[in-house]
Amino acid sequence: MKPSLQTRLGQQLTLTPQLRQAIRLLQLSALELEAELNQALESNPLLERGDEREHAHGEETGGEEPPDAGAGADAAEPDYEPAEAVEWQEAATGERHYERGEGEDNATAAPVDLHAHLLWQLNLSHLGPRDLAIGHALVEAINDDGYLEGPLADIQAALAPEIVASEAEIECVLHTVQRLDPVGVGARSLSECLCVQLSLLSAETPGLALARELARGHLDALARLGPLRLAAQLGRDEEDMAQAVALLRSLDPRPGSRVGGGEAEYIAPDAVAWRNNGVWKVALAAGSQPRLAINRHYEGLIGKASREDDSYLRGQLQEARWLIRSLETRADTLLRVARAIVRQQSGFLDHGNEAMRPLTLREVAEELGLHESTISRATTRKYLRTPRGTFEFKFFFSSGIATEHGGAASATAIQAMIRKRVESEDPRAPLSDQKLAEILKAEGIPVARRTVAKYREAMNIPASSERQRLG
Repeated sequence: MKPSLQTRLGQQLTLTPQLRQAIRLLQLSALELEAELNQALESNPLLERGDEREHAHGEETGGEEPPDAGAGADAAEPDYEPAEAVEWQEAATGERHYERGEGEDNATAAPVDLHAHLLWQLNLSHLGPRDLAIGHALVEAINDDGYLEGPLADIQAALAPEIVASEAEIECVLHTVQRLDPVGVGARSLSECLCVQLSLLSAETPGLALARELARGHLDALARLGPLRLAAQLGRDEEDMAQAVALLRSLDPRPGSRVGGGEAEYIAPDAVAWRNNGVWKVALAAGSQPRLAINRHYEGLIGKASREDDSYLRGQLQEARWLIRSLETRADTLLRVARAIVRQQSGFLDHGNEAMRPLTLREVAEELGLHESTISRATTRKYLRTPRGTFEFKFFFSSGIATEHGGAASATAIQAMIRKRVESEDPRAPLSDQKLAEILKAEGIPVARRTVAKYREAMNIPASSERQRLG
């Protein structure tokens, strides 16, 4: 082997720092982007908030600042007329300004947690320290629906070694917990939950005795056979059975769900779609695009400071310009993708899930002249607000199944059809997966039974054998 020199001609894609930054900002969610910009504002003296600058100078910022909602190349030509500005602001922010009456404030009550609600009642009871400790362990083992999770042996293990309690002792405290508000929490089964609620009713309650009998041992038969057939099987009068069933229906099978439920979570949309004069329009949501600008004070020091400081300020200025340009690119890409989605899925916006058409990342990428990976980043954790609700961009993308009429039906549309037919089925004779597949095939959508089962499970719809309900 001898050393030698060779000349090769080739092409290689190099990711510049600016391109890397633009790619990274594009895949960030709104919250992550805000955190990233806060960090940049703290570390770069050449950056400032655009709204701060406007407040300080009383005028619009210069060309270094990204455009307002509708950023990017489309910002100069908004999708709404000036007369629509107030309506658009309300549509984009979801807020309406109104005068508050005297005595009103913005404070809201903290949500009440089921466990805290039960512990508060336990602490006001006359239980001794030992029973109170057992009660606390029981409450911690109750799920959000109000049912006790796990056997009593798990409660014993949780109390040990500080407290050694027998199952009988734990059972005694459990009976106390089950009669707290809401009545029936701490039950280990639906039968026990209903029996606890029935035990607190007046003895003169019509149908109480038969309702207790049904709750103790005939719930499955009642769901499977229905009231009339079960009445004949048990030798009971149909009117008495109807009265008992009505009493059971008045009870709460999930008592824990009436308390708490956690604090509502809100999503800030990145873009908003609305209909104007029969045309769907899209713009970036107000506040979704942070406004950054160049700090003119520090920019004016360039060329006047010492050599070391001047070099530092020039470097920070270049980074600030890159960041602002990357934000403009991000906003422009999000807006273009949102508009492409609305164009493709206008049928869904007009008519609902059954009009959702199959859509892939490649279709949008080819339409916009971008790479599929760019579309993927732009649709991850980005949300579009529409009159039908707020959806993640990815919601509008789904595979399709060819129909017998030459078109295609998206998975979302097929799921909507399945849900519609399940909701309108006879509760006494629910549709099986095979029957649903036959119905869809008759409508020109040839799907297999296993496909129906997959979509049904994705929508958390129980199997036909489990959907049989009372009456």
